[in-house]
Amino acid sequence: MAAPDGGGAPLEESVTGAAALPAEIFEGISAAAFAVDDKGIIVAVNGRSEKLFQMAASELLHQDAHDLLHRDSHGHPLPRTRCGLRMALLTHRTDHCESDWFTRGDGTLLALSWLITPYELDAGNHGALVLFYPPRESQEAHRNDAGASTTLTELDRLALLAETTTQLTSTLDVDEALRRLAALTVPRLADWAVVDLVNEVDEVRRALVMQYADGVLIERADLQGPMPPVPQESPMPLSRALRGAASTLASPSTYHGPPDSGIAVEQQRLFTETDMHSAAIAPIRGLREVLGALTLGRSQRRDPFTVSDLPLLEDLTRRAGLALDNARLYERQRTVAETMQRHLLPQLPTVPGLQITARYVPAPHASQVGGDWYDAFSLPGGATALAVGDVAGHDLDAAGGMAQIRNMLRAFVWTHLESPSVAVTHLDQAVMHIAQEPMATVVLARLTMADDGYWRLHWTNAGHPPPLLVTDDGQSQFLKDAHGMLLGTGSPSIRTDAVVALPPQATLVLYTDGLIESRRHSLDVGMERLRRHAASLARRSLDSFSDALLAQVRPDDNDDDVAFLALRTPDPGRAG
Repeated sequence: MAAPDGGGAPLEESVTGAAALPAEIFEGISAAAFAVDDKGIIVAVNGRSEKLFQMAASELLHQDAHDLLHRDSHGHPLPRTRCGLRMALLTHRTDHCESDWFTRGDGTLLALSWLITPYELDAGNHGALVLFYPPRESQEAHRNDAGASTTLTELDRLALLAETTTQLTSTLDVDEALRRLAALTVPRLADWAVVDLVNEVDEVRRALVMQYADGVLIERADLQGPMPPVPQESPMPLSRALRGAASTLASPSTYHGPPDSGIAVEQQRLFTETDMHSAAIAPIRGLREVLGALTLGRSQRRDPFTVSDLPLLEDLTRRAGLALDNARLYERQRTVAETMQRHLLPQLPTVPGLQITARYVPAPHASQVGGDWYDAFSLPGGATALAVGDVAGHDLDAAGGMAQIRNMLRAFVWTHLESPSVAVTHLDQAVMHIAQEPMATVVLARLTMADDGYWRLHWTNAGHPPPLLVTDDGQSQFLKDAHGMLLGTGSPSIRTDAVVALPPQATLVLYTDGLIESRRHSLDVGMERLRRHAASLARRSLDSFSDALLAQVRPDDNDDDVAFLALRTPDPGRAG
């Protein structure tokens, strides 16, 4: 739904008792802006936000800003653990991002920069003010006259090629690489960027159509999608480019005659919908095959493309081809990794009276799975098994070793229901002879309901960071008993069990060392950070507790994956 040109909800009208920012100042901000509360709910918007996101204030207010607007480079909802806006909100800090993706009311994507800063909505009620504005490249291009010729100097061309190489080789995501390519060329060289890709079975997909309008890049999803097959004999520019022929120019007159193929029909539609008067089309070649084609089009600029523009376009697509080759290879590996992750990280059981949640964050520079893992499953008699472990490494080898160890542990737990230490002792003996990655740590716990209505935790620890117990009033302690040697050393070790009664509404956290380790400080410092932050979050909902704990405790220089389980006990006085 298109928003009205002006208006917006004044801050003091949107937030009951809000002090501070007067409505005229909020509306006077030259960028799109809205305010959120400490949960990320939009409580005020200005008219520029309505216009930018193509939503009325009534559609924006009282909505979760992240869920409603934030997207990844594929246009999919962005996981909360990857949301920089949310992390800044949770940690009460000022932050910014040069380029991120958001959706509008009509479903199109916007490339935007953002700035977030803490803001006190009223006494004791904190939130944040968020500003949105065009990325730096778009602002610079917007300062030029879009209707005039913008011929690049030789220095400009070299700078563009260098920036293209840097931008495209620094991502291994195909869609992100395409959007970066579009952002580099639009509006610097053209008003439109269109990318058609050919897959492994020669099917064509119009993967990206990007338009520059009103100072921002807008993705035109309505012009994207599957394309007809590539005709083998067609002389039309796009068909030739998709077969790997040299770059060429095109205009609406190129497609005025009867179309010779389905692709020609789509090109007629493209010129009609975009109002392009001139286009340059070049193949995107990989090392062994043609990957697709890039079309740059002009509709706002008066000057048409000429043959002198084609060498630069070919240099750009040559770099794009190398980047897409690498990205496709990585995506194949990532698909394998993500498939493994879905099978290796289990569904959590439903335990009456208990809240249980889990988080897994992969290593930043590795595949999507690694050696950190969690497990939780129901046992006979109403008991619940909990485990968190870590196999050295964060790659597919570590993931394979983790799967072996986790599955063996499940078997030993079922055959030794009463004693976590006995199950881990048998696991230690087995990994030396069976597991491909025998060096590992693990905490194994058995949770049971006692006759007095309270939950009791029986656990043993094989070289792993100790669990953390936090009470509802913010008292906290690490459960350091029953600590033994890690698995796979070959040294005989006597393992013991420990037991603790869990207070009502207490939170238990089992975690891997990726949550607390840093090159800048010792493990003890990391554990103390975990304890203090967990204590301060004790009365948040369990999901909010878990999200905030990740955001506030995980070190910025962390290069390991993280897994943790968190559970919360009920208040026996409220049972039934």
